[in-house]
Amino acid sequence: MTQNILVILPHPDDEAFGLSGTLAKYISEGARVTYACLTLGEMGRNMGIPPFANRVTLPAIRALELEESCKAIGIQDVRKLGYHDKTIEFEDKDALDADILSLIREVRPEIVFTFYPGHSVHPDHDATGAAVVRTISRLPKEERPIVRCIAFSKNKDEAIGKPDVHVDIRGFLKQKLASIQAHRSQFQAAELLGKGKNAKKEMESRFGNESFYTYRFD
Repeated sequence: MTQNILVILPHPDDEAFGLSGTLAKYISEGARVTYACLTLGEMGRNMGIPPFANRVTLPAIRALELEESCKAIGIQDVRKLGYHDKTIEFEDKDALDADILSLIREVRPEIVFTFYPGHSVHPDHDATGAAVVRTISRLPKEERPIVRCIAFSKNKDEAIGKPDVHVDIRGFLKQKLASIQAHRSQFQAAELLGKGKNAKKEMESRFGNESFYTYRFD
C-alpha cells in the first residue's frame, strides 16, 4: 500500500478536477498526502459569479478555497510555496528545483503527481511538470518515486499515447464534488451537476474515472 504521496501543482483548483477522487481514495486506504501548491492563482480572471472578489482580495480568497478543497479531499498537509501565478516558466530553475528536491527529501513519496510537461495546456502547468521531471531525473534510479502525470492537450494521444493508469473513483464522487465546489471564485459548480433521475449516472459517466500517465524516464 502506498504510504506517502506528494502532489506538486501550480494553482488552487488544479487538484479538484484532475485527481481529487484519486487522492481521496488513497487517503481512505491509509496514505498520507502532501500537496505543494506553487501559487495562489492570484492572476486568475474569474472573481466569482456574481463577483465577490477583486484583484486585491483574490489571493487570500483562493488560499481559503484551497484549504477547503483539501479538507474535502482529506489532505492534511498543504504547502503554499509562494511563487507568482503565470510566471513559473520564468522562475529561476535552480531555486524551483531545489524547493522540489527539498520536498521529496522530506516527504519521501512513493508517488508524485504533477502535470505532463508539454501536454497540460497552461504554461504554468507545463513548467511545473517539467521542473518535477527534471528534479526527479537527477536522482539515482533506485531513489526515484513513481511520477504520475495529468495531461489534457488536444494532441496528447498522438504524442504520448493513452493513459496507463485509470482509477475508479465512483465511490469518492462526494469528495470530488466538494473539492470542485470549494473553488467558488473560479466557476459555478452547480453547472457541473447532473439533473433529474439520471443525475447519478451522468455524474459517474463524467467524473467517475481519473486517468494518469506514468512518466518514463528511460
